[in-house]
Amino acid sequence: MAERLPLQGRRVAQVLATSTGGVGTHVRAVLPALRDAGAAVRVCGPRATEELFGFTAAGAGFAPVGISAGLAPAADARAVAALRRATADADLVHAHGLRAGLVAAAARRLGDRARPLVLTLHNPVPAGRGALRRVLALAERATVRGADVVLAASGDLAENAWRQGARDVRVAPVSAPPLAAPARPAAQVRARLGLPDGRPLVLAVGRLHPQKGYDVLLDAAARWAAGPRPPLVAVAGDGPLHGELAARIAAERLPVALLGRRADVADLLAAADVAVLPSRWEARSLTAQEALRAGTPLVATRTGGLPGLLGDGAELVPPGDAAALADAVSALLADPARAQALAAAGTAQAATWPDDAATARQLVAVYRELLGDPR
Repeated sequence: MAERLPLQGRRVAQVLATSTGGVGTHVRAVLPALRDAGAAVRVCGPRATEELFGFTAAGAGFAPVGISAGLAPAADARAVAALRRATADADLVHAHGLRAGLVAAAARRLGDRARPLVLTLHNPVPAGRGALRRVLALAERATVRGADVVLAASGDLAENAWRQGARDVRVAPVSAPPLAAPARPAAQVRARLGLPDGRPLVLAVGRLHPQKGYDVLLDAAARWAAGPRPPLVAVAGDGPLHGELAARIAAERLPVALLGRRADVADLLAAADVAVLPSRWEARSLTAQEALRAGTPLVATRTGGLPGLLGDGAELVPPGDAAALADAVSALLADPARAQALAAAGTAQAATWPDDAATARQLVAVYRELLGDPR
């Protein structure tokens, strides 16, 4: 008799809030392996996530559940009701991020309390003040305590989950899916950006959000602008800070181009002289992983899970320190041999990371542990 698949006959729901980057990419990447393990998977989240990431194209079902990125009591109540309907036949629910986890934990309290709930923490709770800070802290504690297993993308997230009273916490690295090979020559990419021969290109990739530290990057760009041949700083991504950043770039005449959301990140990385990640906090940044795999020298902040992720494969600077960021980038641009050595160290570091298959195997093992033998 053929051996049963580890999740044969199991119905698994993946739940996420509004996402345009890492969380949606992660959920999309693990779907084929879950399906191959025998599970029937349904993704529950905002319609825009299906349009952006194509979960159904990866073999999953999709149920629209409007979970926003910020607290919204009335909308959350509707999301809880919608999620209860969407997961009524699920054997296990896996929520990604605290917003999705909060809705999933509430839906569980109102429904089948015996059904396992897994929570993956991708980011910390956003900073708040006064009453908002207290509400966020209570929501975080309730969500973490409501999960059977908490998977943390970095060690500091895991430690915080233990402090909040989680029952079972495990560090579960989130891998970046490999980028396709560059489709265009670097010279062509640089020409499209209006770069003359010899002018450096500094690239940042990520959502235009306060967490990503783009205000610090603009401070660094202002320092470069005072030089005789400043690099062009290209930022690939969209988000709520676009208007604010664009206004400052124009007012200060900074050498920065906001490219919007791009599908050619592999081309941009291959054309860049240096990649930068000025974030105030990151767990296992997909952008950092992509840069090291592409062999692009990276300057990143020493925060969250980045030191453990990057090792000696990137230059690390303190978060919020524009002078340190500017100096580190300038040093690499002025010393091609040093930049080449850093790129080689980054490629070697990237070879030590788990791939999508290893990430998915860990999820399958956790689900099997909670659900028992396949049907």
